[in-house]
Amino acid sequence: MSLHPSPRVLEERREDGDRSLALRPLPARPPVPPGAARPRLRVLDGLRILAAVLVLVHHYTRQELWGRDAFGWLTVVGRYSWTGVELFFMISGFVICMSAWGRPLGSYLRSRIIRLGPAYWFCVLATMGVLLAVGKPFGGAGPGLSQILTNLTMVQTPLGSAPLDMSYWTLWSEVRFYLIFAVVAWTGLTYRKVMNFCWVWTVASLLAPGSGLPVLDVLANPTYSPLFVSGICFYLIRREGARAGEPWALLVFSWLLMQRWLNDIVHWNTVKGDRLSWEMCLLVITLCYVVMAAVALGWLDRIGWRWLSVAGAMSYPLYLLHQQIGVTLLKQWSRDVEPWTLLLSALAVMLLASWLVQRFVERPAAGRLKRFLEARPAPRSVRNTAA
Repeated sequence: MSLHPSPRVLEERREDGDRSLALRPLPARPPVPPGAARPRLRVLDGLRILAAVLVLVHHYTRQELWGRDAFGWLTVVGRYSWTGVELFFMISGFVICMSAWGRPLGSYLRSRIIRLGPAYWFCVLATMGVLLAVGKPFGGAGPGLSQILTNLTMVQTPLGSAPLDMSYWTLWSEVRFYLIFAVVAWTGLTYRKVMNFCWVWTVASLLAPGSGLPVLDVLANPTYSPLFVSGICFYLIRREGARAGEPWALLVFSWLLMQRWLNDIVHWNTVKGDRLSWEMCLLVITLCYVVMAAVALGWLDRIGWRWLSVAGAMSYPLYLLHQQIGVTLLKQWSRDVEPWTLLLSALAVMLLASWLVQRFVERPAAGRLKRFLEARPAPRSVRNTAA
């Protein structure tokens, strides 16, 4: 994939009035027409499934689940593998900017509903079924009807309702990102508009904590906004070329903001009696930045195995299913089955379940939902004639 700007990008630069004409002679591939299928970056699919498995390992190897260190070196890895969520957020910034480019607002919003809705609704109902069958997960009471119905909205967090699965907390961060990015997607994306959006969001994230305005704090999402902004910047580098200096500058600033908020994130992920190394967490986050930079620069484009597309599609249902269902069932059998056997069996079952959900629930349901959302009412004259 060429790292040079396309003719359309150069035209956008001339319209925005913020680029040197010296960049104009660089050749590039033709621009992707609006609505056309975009080439799939399978390396991102691989990173998705890697992030999901890392989060699974974090939840399945926790010492409080087993009452001891049952996995040795893997337990150490699991203490830090919650950082898969941070990688998810960077990938999301990259992919959402890429998929929204050249799309009208309605198409962008429909694509988000189609992508998130079917698998999520099914997994909520599946989790509900397991919780009702088992009884008191995590020592609490089974879910009530209102909690289940509220979880189906995907906005249970702002509504003050407990999630059926604690992993659902990330969805509120994602939904907020989709909504505020829709503002810039409304009038069509250009390099200048997207960069301005990233700067404005970054400034809002700086002001939000001390503003005393809960609405600003909710919208800006200051703790995780640097990751989404970083993902967007990586896509702009991918699109514009390595010599686009402004995204690199904002990336450095976003990394500095991220290391500050990492103090809070490490505290939230520290179990009583444990001590996580902030330096190790920062190293892992920095490695995520390095890998995403390699994607942006095209260094990993040769990773194009077809199975990665399937694995990437499985990552979303795997993330939705793994924690509440998996931990609940692990607790049921942890005294009767050897830990490594039970862990590997649970991983295999979750991967199989994720593939089944993606293949037989998400794909057909997404197709039907797309046709429903894109259906147009018949013209009035046609309706009158039919009547």
